[in-house]
Amino acid sequence: MHTPELLRSMTGLDRRSFLLALGGTLIAPRAFAAPSPEQFRARLAEAESAGRISGLHALLVSQGGKLVFEHYGKGDDESEILGQLPSVVFGPDVPHDLRSVSKSVVGLAYGIALAAGKVPPPEAKLYEQFPEYADLARQPGRDRITIHHLLSMTLGLEWDELTIPYGDDLRNSEIAMEAAPDRFRFILERPIVCEPGTKWTYCGGATALLGHLISRGTGEGLLAYGRRVLFEPLGFGPVDWARGESDGQYRAASGLRMLPRDLLKIGQLARAGGVWNGQQIVPQDWLKRSVTPAVTVENGFRYGYHWYLNASRVGASQHAEPWVGGIGWGGQRLYIFSGLDLVVAQYCGNYDRSGMEQRRINDAIIGEVVLPGFV
Repeated sequence: MHTPELLRSMTGLDRRSFLLALGGTLIAPRAFAAPSPEQFRARLAEAESAGRISGLHALLVSQGGKLVFEHYGKGDDESEILGQLPSVVFGPDVPHDLRSVSKSVVGLAYGIALAAGKVPPPEAKLYEQFPEYADLARQPGRDRITIHHLLSMTLGLEWDELTIPYGDDLRNSEIAMEAAPDRFRFILERPIVCEPGTKWTYCGGATALLGHLISRGTGEGLLAYGRRVLFEPLGFGPVDWARGESDGQYRAASGLRMLPRDLLKIGQLARAGGVWNGQQIVPQDWLKRSVTPAVTVENGFRYGYHWYLNASRVGASQHAEPWVGGIGWGGQRLYIFSGLDLVVAQYCGNYDRSGMEQRRINDAIIGEVVLPGFV
């Protein structure tokens, strides 16, 4: 879940920078010494006291696969599973919603399922995977939509999660999808408004279809499959996944809930080229494809296969440090700064703040607390 302000604010890089942004075989990190925990804490305290950072629930930073800073706050939270959670004291053993960072995890799970031959490849026709909706498949133009367009959110279908606030308004496409008796028909019957592959449209429905393909192809529920092939191999603690109220389907686009250190592990896994404890968990070629820019969003900001590609600016020089990551409403973030061998996991409770205000807070967290001393 995002807003136009979040997207318009992001600064793009050239294509080569993105292709070098992830994977140990793609780019070698620069040599540097990590700041001390005391330096992190001092910068964070200064930014919080000045009002530039608020609502921070958890911030974890790892360098070279080693945890170098860990901070937990306290405050109100909300969960798609548990509802309102007042006065939470956050810590390593307190799970938190990922919101739309869930999408990036689904992208990894799809790659694992693809390598096992359980889901269709990106080149496959989308509507051929849903024979139960043959009436939709016969409509002109739908035969040009592929799984690639799902993964890159370039379906060309009418979808709007950005201009109508989340809540109860059925003009918001995600809210309408959640209320629909058949969420998959609702997604697939959206009118075609542009040629597939030409325009990025933020679409939780795309992730819902990917999650459904994973479940149907593997014969397992999305949560059970994720546990077996991803969460348990990485030694996760408790993980849960919200379901839709109208149909009981997993909310693939936003419903994951996990411990903060486990979110950090997702980033560390991606940084390591999909390898964990000597085992190839996610195929490396899938990771490379996932972070290859498939489409430009706005102002050069780009999107791969359910991963964002951008840069953060830091210091008086406004140095732009490339990253690959996941973004979720309220301030949930996962960043991989491959040039620094750095992974950042962040949880916040800024659900009621505007997208522009969330961006301002996040820029302060990354630019004032995390990156100084590395860049």
